[in-house]
Amino acid sequence: MSKKLIITEKPSVAQEFAKVVAPGAKRNNGYLESDTWIITWCVGHLVTMSYPEVYDPNLKLWRLDTLPFIPAEDEWKYEVIKNVANQFDIVKGLLQREDVETIYNAGDSGREGEYIQRLVFMMAKPNPKAEILRVWIDSQTEDEIKRGIKEAKPESEYNNLSDSAYLRAKEDYLIGINFSRLLSILFGRTLAKQLEQEKASISVGRVMTCVLGMVVSREREIRDFKKTPYYKILGKFATKENFILDAEWKVSETSSMLDSPKLYNESGFRKEEDAKEFISSKLTAEEKIATIIELKKSKQKENAPLLFNLAELQNECTRLFKLTPDETLENVQNLYEKKLVTYPRTDARVLSTAVNKVISKNLNGIAKNYKDEEIQGFIKQMTENKYKIDLAKSKYVDDKKITDHYAIIPTGQGYENLDKLPEVQKKIYNVIVKRFLQIYFPPAEYNKINLTLDKDGENFYASTRICTNEGYLVIAKSIKKGTEKDALNEEDLEAENNSDEENLNVDLSKLDLKKGQKLDISNFEIKESETTPPKRYSSGSMILAMENAGKLIEDEELREQIKGAGIGTSATRGGIIAKLERINYIDINKKTQIITPTLMGEKIYDIIIKSMPDMLNPTLTASWEKGLDMVSKGEIKSDEFMSKLKDYINKKFDKLVVRR
Repeated sequence: MSKKLIITEKPSVAQEFAKVVAPGAKRNNGYLESDTWIITWCVGHLVTMSYPEVYDPNLKLWRLDTLPFIPAEDEWKYEVIKNVANQFDIVKGLLQREDVETIYNAGDSGREGEYIQRLVFMMAKPNPKAEILRVWIDSQTEDEIKRGIKEAKPESEYNNLSDSAYLRAKEDYLIGINFSRLLSILFGRTLAKQLEQEKASISVGRVMTCVLGMVVSREREIRDFKKTPYYKILGKFATKENFILDAEWKVSETSSMLDSPKLYNESGFRKEEDAKEFISSKLTAEEKIATIIELKKSKQKENAPLLFNLAELQNECTRLFKLTPDETLENVQNLYEKKLVTYPRTDARVLSTAVNKVISKNLNGIAKNYKDEEIQGFIKQMTENKYKIDLAKSKYVDDKKITDHYAIIPTGQGYENLDKLPEVQKKIYNVIVKRFLQIYFPPAEYNKINLTLDKDGENFYASTRICTNEGYLVIAKSIKKGTEKDALNEEDLEAENNSDEENLNVDLSKLDLKKGQKLDISNFEIKESETTPPKRYSSGSMILAMENAGKLIEDEELREQIKGAGIGTSATRGGIIAKLERINYIDINKKTQIITPTLMGEKIYDIIIKSMPDMLNPTLTASWEKGLDMVSKGEIKSDEFMSKLKDYINKKFDKLVVRR
């Protein structure tokens, strides 16, 4: 009897597939088998790229005359990883079985998952008579697994993605091995002397080095920052209701201070004495009256934020729970494997048109089975108020903003697993559910008032924004915020509490104010302010910075060209940060998740910025990432990408070796 073989990325996933297609399958060593199905698994990577010494034993020594090392396209070597060789042999044997007529590649649905499986197929050489199909799913629910198998496509339809995956690995390999060896040979002794060590090597990576550059640059910007005081003028005006209204002076076209060198910015003086002199000479005339010359009232609506992608979720979990990005990924991956949420390694923050048509299943599942009083209260509010949001016409559904997968959302299933989960995973799940429910709530509504007062040609400004309908904010405000008084929370509080619009001494909407109305001047005060340095990255905010690195590129044309390209991918960014910490290039405060560079990290930065500064620039890294994306979309061929990579390496070597 012919068989169908499914290969998943790990045992737990294989179990879920077996429950769907072969519930009575017999457990064997490394696989499950029924009358018609065989389900086996990898354990992450089973195959890896060989080190240079496998090509030639002489390449084990780091010597300048053996560099750069770039294998010919048909000479790349791979090998089975020793500690998982037993499982590879099991998978290989199953792939080669003559009774297997169909092979389902059910690896992780992304570029890295494709790479893991393709390496196994390349090394194992499956039964040539078997048809190979690719299963691509967004969750591990029963319905999604059935759909994935039913709609599985020929492996060839994913060849571009596979090409991109192979190129990404080759690029990281060539950049890492060649430039780590080169810089270590050229500058290793100097580095060791500076660090007072016997010897030192330099580790370079396509993404890793760029991230190190971001951390060191930010730290030095903070270190070199000098606080600059400046002085604002606050006018206090009496209304007929006997309220004292605060309004801030700012330079205007009619101001006597227009273009004055005494100003630090539009609302501040460089010196306190100049602010005092301005008050005494320009603002304290006999008539202590100011006139309302502009009064604007408007209504504003603010929609709920987009859904979570992995980067946004990692940042949120760092802020709320002080988790590292890798810890967040590990926890949400478990939620995915327990069928509670959709695929986590996604860059999209929106839903697809297709999933939106059946999204009511997710919502109904939460309503019926999620035993959380607060969540059920929100759903009850939705029902009682008859909220009707047409997601299809909203910003939350957009096929153009989806590549491999849509946003991370709750499936509305898997609740039989929820009680057994660690507490932190329950909290993460709750945050995902709350973000999901927010898109079904109406926007928050505000009344905004902007007021301009004139005193002898000098203008004072006041504004207020009052929430008249909380809408989605009723859920957003329920998300637990951190309570520790660390730098990260201080940054959050500063952003929330320092709004000029919402922290005035009086609500303008409660006052009877009209254009042309005159207010008595109570007095003028000088308020000292000072410039503030940039904030250090947290491990979470660094993930967002990596995702949005393309926006840091100054060249407008290039920035537009690589729009949407960051550095690294959703699957790898957390690992890059973890590696930088592991090799002692950065420190991460365990309590706050704030990142600072180590002495070694700064020394490495100094070497790289003098020798190959483009490695520290997001432009290069994001451009490469964009190139890989173009390969996966079939817009350019693999050999074109590889040719440019080789050209870059050779030119860089020529320049550095000649300079030496």
